[in-house]
Amino acid sequence: MPESEKLEHMLRQGKITRRDFVKYTTALGLAATFSPALFSSPAGAAGPKKGGRLRMGLSGGSTTDSLDPAAITDIMMQLLVYGQMGNSLVEIDHENKPVPELAESWESSPDAKKWTFRLRKGVEFHNGKSMDADDVIHSVNHHRGKDSKSAAKAIVKSITDIRKDDKYTVTFTLDGGNADFPYIMSDYHLCIMPKDSKTDAGIFTGGYMIKDYEPGVRAFTVRNPNYFKSDRAFFDEVETIAISDVNARTNALKTGQIDVMNRCERKTVHLLKRSKGLQVMQQNGNKHYTFAMRCDTAPYDNNNIRMALKYAVDREQLIKTILRGYGTLGNDHPVGAANRYVAKELPQRQYDPDKAKFYLKKAGIGKTEFSLHTAEAAFVGAVDAAVLYQENAAKAGIRIKVVREPNDGYWSNVWLKKPWCAVFWGGRPTEDMMLSTAYADGAPWNDTFWKHERFNKLLVEARAELNEEKRREMYVEMQKIISDEGGVVVPMFASDLAAATDKIAHGPLAVNWELDGFRAPERWWFAS
Repeated sequence: MPESEKLEHMLRQGKITRRDFVKYTTALGLAATFSPALFSSPAGAAGPKKGGRLRMGLSGGSTTDSLDPAAITDIMMQLLVYGQMGNSLVEIDHENKPVPELAESWESSPDAKKWTFRLRKGVEFHNGKSMDADDVIHSVNHHRGKDSKSAAKAIVKSITDIRKDDKYTVTFTLDGGNADFPYIMSDYHLCIMPKDSKTDAGIFTGGYMIKDYEPGVRAFTVRNPNYFKSDRAFFDEVETIAISDVNARTNALKTGQIDVMNRCERKTVHLLKRSKGLQVMQQNGNKHYTFAMRCDTAPYDNNNIRMALKYAVDREQLIKTILRGYGTLGNDHPVGAANRYVAKELPQRQYDPDKAKFYLKKAGIGKTEFSLHTAEAAFVGAVDAAVLYQENAAKAGIRIKVVREPNDGYWSNVWLKKPWCAVFWGGRPTEDMMLSTAYADGAPWNDTFWKHERFNKLLVEARAELNEEKRREMYVEMQKIISDEGGVVVPMFASDLAAATDKIAHGPLAVNWELDGFRAPERWWFAS
């Protein structure tokens, strides 16, 4: 089949987006050979068709949930408030790049301390009000207030001032340079609301409007007829149903009660793949599982001990057994394959009992038993992972005692308290957000209590560096420092697994968050 026909077929089948179609054909010099009908309205015969009700069965969901974006804590509300009803200034695309959403464009000062965003004109809220700079300032300040309980308070803390330049221009002043500021403005908490409405009123600018909502149970939305994105929000209606139990979600999908489910059970996902009329979607993003050691506590204050434990784990066995193959190797740092500056050039650390013995002997502590605290609350399969780690380490003469903790209270009683424990991290869309959250000296979630002067210096410098080549060099060095000197064992990155009816079509999946960057309701459609 000629290349032109292949691309056209992929476009019609929803396997590539129209944006990618243009990019590929332009690169190949083929654009002039295609029918203009391919670029017609999504409602046209050639493109995604509008219509139907999308039914999503999702984990999460609580009777305490709120439509206030500051209160978003789990995937049901992420898919409802951000994925259906709201928009931020910036959106992250399938290449993990920031692209304009409610902002039309942005630019920074040379030191990246000031960022000016020019807003789209003609955007309407669900109540008919036109969006302007006052709404943006109001929405961001909602998370900055002294008494704010917002989950996004930490990421907007660096904003020292927000100025309205004119009706459609806003300038943010930061306490230091940050080349990643557009990524921060893509955060799912930072949906823009009208300044004259209650924060939990559910009034936003998104592709769907709320019609019925029972916290922790069900939400029902309908398409916004005035949505500013003409090529998005294809469904007439979206029903979001809380189904916490993975087996119940799976059965609901198999029996046709829902169209999409999240977080498939890895042990049985192969059965879903064999099921007629279903498809499984795998996203390899930045979610990772770790074993964090407190570097301020003996014996983990000795880097030889830390290195011995890093060489004492069989990463490939963990991926095969715990993740059932749905993951990638970790290299003892938290930067994933979806990040821009992942250090692919660093040698992959392998399971090596001899090197583990060498570092253990070099530590000079004699026979020591290391207690590894774990629970299924840490991540699915955490207890089994710890037992496998114990068996791997025994071959190097390292004794690990697996301490199984109660699931209830694990994050308050074990994490950040016990000297060595299993941890789940959802990852972050940028290196700076991840490293500043969990590795910077003094960060509240620095679960290894690790301090490294060179690392912290690089972290501040890289944040403000606008030269991409220099910036990459800094982040690669930081990843190497963590891998060789940090207090964390990162054996694996876990894939996100979702399943849906094969009637669902979509373009390339974004991997910054689950279910196409939380935007499945907006980006997907029924192919038939």
